[in-house]
Amino acid sequence: MNAGSSRLLTPEHSRPAVDNSRPFGAHLRMSWWKPLVIILVPPLAMLVLQVLLYQIVGVIEGSDDPMSATFTPLKFLAVNLSIGAAGALAILLLVWIAKVPWRSLISSPRAFDARRLTFYLIGAALLVGAGIGVVALVAPDAPGWTAFGVTGTTVGMLVIIVLSTPVQAVGEELMFRTAALPAAASWVRAVRPALVVGLVVSGLGFAVVHGSADPWLFGYYTVIGISTGLMAIISRGIEAPVAFHVANNVLFTTVNTVMADGEAFAIDRSTDSGDASLLILGAVNIAMVVLVWLHERRARAVSSR
Repeated sequence: MNAGSSRLLTPEHSRPAVDNSRPFGAHLRMSWWKPLVIILVPPLAMLVLQVLLYQIVGVIEGSDDPMSATFTPLKFLAVNLSIGAAGALAILLLVWIAKVPWRSLISSPRAFDARRLTFYLIGAALLVGAGIGVVALVAPDAPGWTAFGVTGTTVGMLVIIVLSTPVQAVGEELMFRTAALPAAASWVRAVRPALVVGLVVSGLGFAVVHGSADPWLFGYYTVIGISTGLMAIISRGIEAPVAFHVANNVLFTTVNTVMADGEAFAIDRSTDSGDASLLILGAVNIAMVVLVWLHERRARAVSSR
């Protein structure tokens, strides 16, 4: 190797982009500016795409206010597709600018495990369903439910929920747990502080993009972001957070739809829209983290025998 080429061999180029000796979530190396791109560009792209799709839906539906908070089936589809596209963009950006193999963003150092995904999906569905039941018993007015009703709007919404809400949930996990979490953690070399930085940045970023000024809601979204980040770190992959996010969003939007008295439902994230009933849902997130920890601990004990 000549002197000219050796000068090009910087520490970043001489070290692999993925360090499998470090835990998932703190396993990536990259220059300091690259995480800024990963953290900021996908959410901004999501916002732009969502506004554009809302305008298109407004034209199709003949709406005077395409940016209203009330969901029609087409507006709900627009939201879900814009988030799914932003998640894919986050992965593509990370693969491109950090030269990271995409498989290492899904799970590392182990391979993706469909059995894990199935197990956690069942567990998450049971926990979220229990949480919804408790809310219905102790605070039935808190979610804004009115009455059970099924109309053409209800059926249309349910079809969109089944077909596209998993895409939306996966998109958010790709943006925040597969991309933002390890990107932010790469700013810090020591493992534990790196994981803390990654969890805080990705958790707060997740809360910010949900656009609520209400302290209860902002805190709840932060709990979701940090809890799903912990699930990814503990399980060394995104099967658990994806399973929880899919179960949570599918079940909640389904209940919101059938309890809207046959009308389109709206999501209210304004100030004073949240209350202490969100503590119940926060407890569901924590219970899922405990489930993941117990299952992974058992799996590692079995594999070590």
